[in-house]
Amino acid sequence: MSDPANRTYVVSGGASGIGAATAALLRDGGGRVVTVDLRDADVVADLATEAGRAEAVAGVGALTDVVHGLVPAAGIAGLSGVDPQLVASVNFFGAVALVRGLRAELVAAGRSAVCFLASNSTTCQPGWPATLADTLLTEDESAAREAAAAYQAVEVYPASKAALAWWARTQGVAEEWIGAGVRMNAVAPGKIATPMTERLAADPVFGPLSEGYPTALTRDGRPEEIAAAIGFLLSDAASLVVGSVLTVDGGTDAILHPRAPQPWVL
Repeated sequence: MSDPANRTYVVSGGASGIGAATAALLRDGGGRVVTVDLRDADVVADLATEAGRAEAVAGVGALTDVVHGLVPAAGIAGLSGVDPQLVASVNFFGAVALVRGLRAELVAAGRSAVCFLASNSTTCQPGWPATLADTLLTEDESAAREAAAAYQAVEVYPASKAALAWWARTQGVAEEWIGAGVRMNAVAPGKIATPMTERLAADPVFGPLSEGYPTALTRDGRPEEIAAAIGFLLSDAASLVVGSVLTVDGGTDAILHPRAPQPWVL
């Protein structure tokens, strides 16, 4: 895959936050971007459901027969009052279904790349259920939703993001993907100033906790900073990067784990 000019990209969650910043970066580089979201997108679809995912894949397919880069950025936060099953369905199954559904278009590009959005919550948030991540990786959505129902959304969120990172690593080196010219990686952002973190700040339970979030830069990240990392992973400059997870969090993980990331799991 070359750099953005004359290339076609698909970005889910492209109406806001990191997805919107990524779409803007790729467009500014001369790329064509097809966005997928619940609103204000080229393809309007709900990735929480199997029907919505099928609509998303069909909608993209109607607009292009080749995809040089795919960023399944759509996701929801694990906040108070959020359905934990919905977190599992959107964050993991919505992303994976989009990648699997657009495999033919990715292969048709000759050389292409996928960049998932994981999260530094997988190493920086204590007490999330690793067994749930394992269940998600079976790709049995009914079983995963049943398992997720036993937890709060705040616990399901890092499990869903860990599952995405692990899926990128295991599938990224598989013949089905890299053997067909599709590179697969993930970024793991920290706390980024987006509508999602605005909702976090307003959360009566987790808002006060977020105020003490540690970073070496003493500020929240900006969506365009994550977009820049995604743009790198989609580009030819990252041609040797396969199955990797790039942490982009202003030093939070390094503060908590000076030598190596250590997931705090149940």
